[in-house]
Amino acid sequence: MKTVVGKVVSNKMTKSIVVAVQRMWQHPRYPKLVRRTSKFMAHDETNACNIGDEVRLQSSRPLSKRKHWIVQDIIRRARIFQAPDVSQITAAKLAQSEAKAASSTAPASTPSTPAS
Repeated sequence: MKTVVGKVVSNKMTKSIVVAVQRMWQHPRYPKLVRRTSKFMAHDETNACNIGDEVRLQSSRPLSKRKHWIVQDIIRRARIFQAPDVSQITAAKLAQSEAKAASSTAPASTPSTPAS
């Protein structure tokens, strides 16, 4: 069975992913290496793949109109970053600015002068 290695570019479907596979070929007339990308749909039974993962695909019987590959294994997982919640950051900055404003408007203690 044929195997290819590529990067997951979409996992929005249930039990299916889209994998981009890059290949290099030399132009017949000009001595230049050209990069080409093919996109394959593959079956991911456990929905384990995320965008950016590097996976190995194995050819299989046709599973649907465009799906002829199965995820054999995940070679390398992509790093997933979660953006912080904007409302929490905004609330923290607001509290900081209110505290700063309250401390600047507080009356400064004046040295007491002796009464004559």
